[in-house]
Amino acid sequence: MKNILLTACCAVLFAGAQAQAADIAAGKEKSKTCAACHGPDGNSQAPDFPRLAGQHYDYLVKALNDYKTGARKNAIMAPMAANLSKRDMADLATYYSQQQGLVLKR
Repeated sequence: MKNILLTACCAVLFAGAQAQAADIAAGKEKSKTCAACHGPDGNSQAPDFPRLAGQHYDYLVKALNDYKTGARKNAIMAPMAANLSKRDMADLATYYSQQQGLVLKR
């Protein structure tokens, strides 16, 4: 039980260190391409495009990496993620994870 707790704590600290190493200002600059569908701050107003603002850093990095590798299929996102470096993904994930997510009524 102690080993599981220690492993979980280390994973959280490692993820936090990665997020801090990324550059939120660079993420904001890189997010300009994403704004057309996901909104300027990641709060998409269109139901077809998911809200990125306030999502967890790890989730965003994994999603972008999965689009890039083809593990996650989407005809729009695959080419968008194809040329992203790990640093680009980290910067974008840091930016969006720090934005305030809005709850939209539908």
